[in-house]
Amino acid sequence: MLGVKASHAQSIENREVFWGQEAKRVHWHTPFSQVVDVSRLPFASWFVGGKTNLCFNAVDRWLESDPDQAALVWVSTEVNEQRTYTRKTLWQEVNAVAAMLQAQGVGMGDRVLIYMPMIPSAVFAMLACARLGAIHSVVFGGFASVNLAQRIDDAQPKVIVTSDAGSRAGKVTPYKPLLDRALELCASSVQAVIVENRGLYAFEPVSGRDLDYADLREQHWGQEVAVQWVESSAPSYILYTSGTTGKPKGVQRDTGGYAVALATSMDYVFQGKAGETFLCTSDIGWVVGHSYIVYGPLIAGMTTILYEGTPVRPDGGILWKLVEQYKVSVMFSAPTAIRVLKKQDPELLKKYDLSSLRALYMAGEPLDEPTANWISQGLGKPIIDNYWQTETGWPILAAQPGIEALPTKFGSPSFPVYGFDVRVVDEQTGEDLGAGQKGVLAIVPPLPPGAMSTIWGDDERFVSTYFSAVPNRQVYSTFDWGLFDEDGYWFILGRTDDVINVAGHRLGTREIEESVNAHASVAESAVVGVADALKGQVAAAFAVLKQPERYTTIEQQRALEVEIMALVDQQLGAVARPARIRFVNALPKTRSGKVLRRAIVAVCEGRDPGDLTTIEDPSTLEQIRESI
Repeated sequence: MLGVKASHAQSIENREVFWGQEAKRVHWHTPFSQVVDVSRLPFASWFVGGKTNLCFNAVDRWLESDPDQAALVWVSTEVNEQRTYTRKTLWQEVNAVAAMLQAQGVGMGDRVLIYMPMIPSAVFAMLACARLGAIHSVVFGGFASVNLAQRIDDAQPKVIVTSDAGSRAGKVTPYKPLLDRALELCASSVQAVIVENRGLYAFEPVSGRDLDYADLREQHWGQEVAVQWVESSAPSYILYTSGTTGKPKGVQRDTGGYAVALATSMDYVFQGKAGETFLCTSDIGWVVGHSYIVYGPLIAGMTTILYEGTPVRPDGGILWKLVEQYKVSVMFSAPTAIRVLKKQDPELLKKYDLSSLRALYMAGEPLDEPTANWISQGLGKPIIDNYWQTETGWPILAAQPGIEALPTKFGSPSFPVYGFDVRVVDEQTGEDLGAGQKGVLAIVPPLPPGAMSTIWGDDERFVSTYFSAVPNRQVYSTFDWGLFDEDGYWFILGRTDDVINVAGHRLGTREIEESVNAHASVAESAVVGVADALKGQVAAAFAVLKQPERYTTIEQQRALEVEIMALVDQQLGAVARPARIRFVNALPKTRSGKVLRRAIVAVCEGRDPGDLTTIEDPSTLEQIRESI
């Protein structure tokens, strides 16, 4: 078998051979006639003419081999429930939901918006849409009404599937009133709203529109809905990118390319095998949840765990308890979750039997070296960082142990993944840069199978947003700074729009955060650029301490600040030293764990932080305000 470097080269230089072979991993009802059509770059069509179905590949295909194998395990520490669905019972549940959607007129190409917490019916609804050839759009549960209304107007769903409420950290978030308000704000009309009533929030159904999930399930139980075979390039779902301003960008995903891409990644990147158990701690409202809670593990014939809860309830050992209980072989989490655990009792890492776990994969944000070291030593397991985006659907950079076992470097997501022709380019000239040179991370089209095919309903915006940012050439811009070293390991240095320009020196916030986090007392930090009359911008750092009780006086905090600044000086030079380092109990983050840097900047500069509908804890921003 070819190694990582040779496989990558073949996937770029001989796409037809490489991807034609990999496409055998999934079931094709109608064989494709062409591996890829690149006649309209940057648009690309994969497996042209082939017909397949995501639901069939994730569910039906595995029925004969072992119908009693667990397919989906739901664990909720919010409502203290656990349920296991076998391949057969998952098939039954998906068919029931497909039948109820079909009864509401949902068919090929229709949109269904799913606004639900981390509960099994959300997964059933996604798979049911795929079965019907309908297009699902999952909106993160608890999104505010205005944001939700924008997505409804853009996708124009025929049906919405929702729940009365969700729960996080013991706090109930009512979904139904948020949806009702969103529908009042919408210009478009929705034919039906299917509501699963969990008994968490009392509500009055809207007559003539709202339908009860349990009633419909009972009515349609036992029905079998025929799989609709769709052309490979047909849209499978729309997922709106978080953090956008103005009209949201609906990332449109294809069907056949996505199935093949996920099937390969489950083997080459994650080394998941049929019959094993996969635990991903993301949310189905985000791309990681789509790819590696729902479709990826199920396409690979694995048991997938759907977890409703936080990493610290009932205590900081809950994730490791799940690993032991369900014999998890592969776990996928985010650096934020691990940083949260750094503040818990370290003995919890050793309390459970983790012998089944082969590796812990991390993505969603940059994985700093101190956090990687801490969790690696605590678990005694390989920690594999990988880098990707909502737009790409699966990893751009990652170690690929299923192809070749190579050493990893903490702080690096390793190597370009097969299919992604990744370059580091000069932001002024667009020219490729060499080893050790910092530039914009870009991808030469065509984007590989499973990456976004366009922006829903707006091809022109797809080209202008993603393929027009780099001068003098048409390449996809990730809007991230990056570089690769002499050994071929790649590094992500932060967003291009998170660059701080201090007296003409361009500094990536990621680099400064890495240095701040390297101090033994720091759990995590956020660095932002704040306007300064003299220097243009100065760096301001906000740090969360592992043991804040040790630094309660102003003198203790100031001494620690001096220590951390000296560390930054040592690692990056005095030019990168933050003007101040302030200590807070927690950083302002979205519910998906992303730091709200723009809101921090606005508060530091005395401006309105703007839309905060996705913030997890509003008091954290108030802490920032008080600290300055």
